[in-house]
Amino acid sequence: MRLDKFLSHTGFGSRKEVKEILKKKVVCVNGKPEKNGKKSIDENKDAVSVYGEVVNYKKFVYYMLNKPKGVISATEDNLHRTVIDLISEVDQVPGLFPVGRLDKDTTGLLIITNDGELSHQLLSPKKKVPKLYQAKVAGLMTAEDVLVFSTGVTISGNEHCLPAKLMILETDVESETTLINLEIVEGKFHQVKRMVEAVGKKVVTLDRQSMGGLFLDSQLKKGSYRELTDEELASLRN
Repeated sequence: MRLDKFLSHTGFGSRKEVKEILKKKVVCVNGKPEKNGKKSIDENKDAVSVYGEVVNYKKFVYYMLNKPKGVISATEDNLHRTVIDLISEVDQVPGLFPVGRLDKDTTGLLIITNDGELSHQLLSPKKKVPKLYQAKVAGLMTAEDVLVFSTGVTISGNEHCLPAKLMILETDVESETTLINLEIVEGKFHQVKRMVEAVGKKVVTLDRQSMGGLFLDSQLKKGSYRELTDEELASLRN
């Protein structure tokens, strides 16, 4: 990897900013000052330091994002802002992508990474990784709906869903709305919305709260993100 690329990927700014740092003669490779950003280094073996501090290279990064409404789950788009656009320049690394997708109007937990293997493990239908959503529903959900979901509801297009756990949190008879939690182990297109529609109601708002045992940090504001802790990452992998 080129030295300037290495420094950019480890949080020292854009290529232009890295160039200025190199000019200051504060970057060392294996103890020797280095000004040439084009110098090829082995990011896993060579020791790189800036201002005397050793720079550790991470092959993969893992971010927890609290997705806001109006942003699409894609890596790039000519018309809309994407979840990758929410990641600051200093935290950008090549190959970042969202693990799965949330609809444009859906909020909540989204994992952003460049680790394709972890993404595959989390999204593989065979793994049946649980995903917990909270939704406000137009219509009164009932105990009968709980039973239907627990045995596997058939949604539009004659698609059959695996058993899901529906929990009725609050019922407002006056406004005819229900607050629910729904845990599913699949990721069909618009699945939660289509499941609710299959029992004659409609999702008004939808928020993903957890995935694979990883819960959204309650302190994380909409549109904000942070790195996963080692414990959180270990939990996901397990």
